[in-house]
Amino acid sequence: MMADMLLPQEKYLESGIHIGTKMKTPDMKKYIYKERQDKLYVLDLKQVDERIRLAARFIARYEPQGVYIAASRTYAGLAASKFVQITGCNMIKGRFIPGSMTNPSRDNFCEPTLLVVCDPKNEWQAIREATTIGAPVISLCDTDNVIKFIDLVVPCNNKGKKALALIFFLLAREVLKARGTIANDGEFGHTLEEFDVPLELQAGPAVAPSAVASKPAAPAQSAAAPAVAVAAPNEGEEKNKHKAKRAVKKKDEEPGAAEKGAEEKGAEEPKK
Repeated sequence: MMADMLLPQEKYLESGIHIGTKMKTPDMKKYIYKERQDKLYVLDLKQVDERIRLAARFIARYEPQGVYIAASRTYAGLAASKFVQITGCNMIKGRFIPGSMTNPSRDNFCEPTLLVVCDPKNEWQAIREATTIGAPVISLCDTDNVIKFIDLVVPCNNKGKKALALIFFLLAREVLKARGTIANDGEFGHTLEEFDVPLELQAGPAVAPSAVASKPAAPAQSAAAPAVAVAAPNEGEEKNKHKAKRAVKKKDEEPGAAEKGAEEKGAEEPKK
C-alpha cells in the first residue's frame, strides 16, 4: 500500500511533512495518526499522499491564469513561487489585502476561479472573499487548523520549510502529469532543491529594494533640519526687537544725559 505513494516513505519522513503541532481541532482529528510522547500530533502519511494527488488533479482542471496561490508565510512563498513559475498559475504573496477579490476598483483586483491557501489562519480573509465570489478553496492544513469554507483539505505540516518545499514540488509535478504536459516523473525536469532555496539567497534581492527605498528617507530628515535652524534666528530677532523697543521706551521716559547736564548747568549759574 505504501509502495504506491508519490515518493518513498523515507523522503516524506525526512521533510517532516507529517509532523503536526501540539494542538488538534475536531476538524483535523480524522487526519491524525497518533500523538507522540512529546505531545506533538503526527499526521497519517497515507492521507497526506492521497490528498496531494487529489489536489493536483483538482488544480489541473482549471485554466492556470485562474488559479491563485495565497502564501503569506516566508517559507510558503519561496516554495509557491517556484510552483507558479512551473505551472503558470498566479500568486498572492505576502499579506492579503482585504477587497482584492471583491473590489474591482483596486489596482490589485483579481478574480480567481480556484484559490489555494497555505495556512487558513493567515489566509482567512482570502478564503472569505473566495467564498463570496464562488471560487472553491484548497488548503494546506495542520493539526491546529479549522477547515470552515475549505473545499479540499491537504493535511500536512504547513509551517516547515522542507515540508512546504516537498508539497509544492509534488503538486507541480502531479499537476503537469494531470494536464498531460508530461507523461511520467522522469520528464518533470525539476528537482526538490529548486523548491527549497536557502532563505538568505532569497533575502538578498528582497532586502535591496527596501534598502534603496530607505535612502531617500535620509534627505527628508536632513531637509527638516534647516527648518529648525531657520526658526532659531527668527526667534532671536524677535527677542532683539523686544529689547530694542524696551530700550527706546525707557529712553523716552527718562531725560537724556544732555538734558540732565543742561538742567544741572542752569541750576549752578545763579550762584555765580
